[in-house]
Amino acid sequence: MSAISTPEKMSPVEMRASIGLAGVYGLRMFGLFIILPVFALFAEDLPGGDNFTLVGIALGAYGLTQAIFQIPFGWISDRLGRKPVIYMGLVLFAIGSFMAATAIDIYWVIAGRVIQGTGAISAAVMALAADLTREEHRTKAMAMIGMTIGAMFLLSMMLAPLLNQWIGVPGIFIMTGLLAIAAIVVVNRIIPDPIISRFHSDAEVSTGRFSSVLSNPELLRLNYGIFALHAVLMALWLIVPLSLRDAGLAAAQHWQMYLPVMVLSVILMVPAIIYGEKKAKLKPVFVAAVALLLVGQILLAVTQQSLWGMAGALLIFFTAFNLLEASLPSLISKIAPVGAKGTAIGVYSSTQFLGAFVGASVGGYFFQHYGIYAIAAFCALLLLVWLYLAATMKAPAAVRSKMYHVEEMDANRASGLSRELASLPGVYEALVLANEQVAYLKVDLKGFDEEKVVQLLKGNA
Repeated sequence: MSAISTPEKMSPVEMRASIGLAGVYGLRMFGLFIILPVFALFAEDLPGGDNFTLVGIALGAYGLTQAIFQIPFGWISDRLGRKPVIYMGLVLFAIGSFMAATAIDIYWVIAGRVIQGTGAISAAVMALAADLTREEHRTKAMAMIGMTIGAMFLLSMMLAPLLNQWIGVPGIFIMTGLLAIAAIVVVNRIIPDPIISRFHSDAEVSTGRFSSVLSNPELLRLNYGIFALHAVLMALWLIVPLSLRDAGLAAAQHWQMYLPVMVLSVILMVPAIIYGEKKAKLKPVFVAAVALLLVGQILLAVTQQSLWGMAGALLIFFTAFNLLEASLPSLISKIAPVGAKGTAIGVYSSTQFLGAFVGASVGGYFFQHYGIYAIAAFCALLLLVWLYLAATMKAPAAVRSKMYHVEEMDANRASGLSRELASLPGVYEALVLANEQVAYLKVDLKGFDEEKVVQLLKGNA
């Protein structure tokens, strides 16, 4: 067996696993996203729904339990196996969905949303994807999952008002439960069982890497960013549906606002991403997006009586939101220590869900006691802090992550090979982990000579 192989295409098994896991993740995230644009309208008619503090808690409750259980579920999957943990998480998500569907008051909805969040399968899904793909194709698999999440968000924003008209929010909750059951079938019937299940530093959280991740000031800035981004998003979903209705757009017609806004926002954000990556201008693009998000959020507060004004504000907001949602994981990958990428992503993801809970619950409290402008001020403060942190961050190096399979070796040999790889032209950082049989590299593509890496790894086979 050679030290490194670089086939051009995924194998059929890898492709099936990647598509299947992207589908599982997508079905679950669709179930979480689909409720956002319609929940505030639904809660008004529930006993206790006139208390917007409780409405906010109900909207964001899944984020709290998701943040708490996501990393532990990943660790449990190392012991019990990936699929059993994913089955358990999907069952919990289905139970929570069915509970929320049968809610007789806002408290029962909160209970259902809490249980939905305990079905935290993200880390286990990523670990299974790593088990089923070779190093040279793992980034593709993760990208497929990421793109599916983005697509589900856009789709859910557009479909939610129509589904609310046809089946109501209880029907949507039932649908999300059924989608979770469908995801169980996909995991069982379509996704292969891994031949070997092992720890992967690029996809899983290591307790030994927490200190390096939590002490990295640049990663902390990005973690605050994803916290603020989802806090603001969830706070706004408490008021946007109500504002659209009060401005004269019936709830059943809200899709007429969301559809063009979402489509145009994606079209507008793509050139910015390409420019940032191709021209190594990630920081200016990133800072501009945070500033644009702040502008959109403020405009949403001051144009709430005008449908055209809200349309423009939503377009600005979601163009910036989609750009930041796509940029943040890329920045995490560039900044995280080469052997701690999985830990950095795990902390980042947990912070994201915590932001969703805080944004919805605190936003609901401010709306209940002080009105819509208090929510606007709360969101503006979060974004102003983020704008400062983004403007003062170090510009990320223009690097890409590479992974290569290596043969079995002892720790001393792996350490020596790490130093040799790090000395090659264009290699920004290198780490060989003997227990994972993988070499992790960060490289500058302009000066990187992959053939030299291949030759070095073959020579150490």
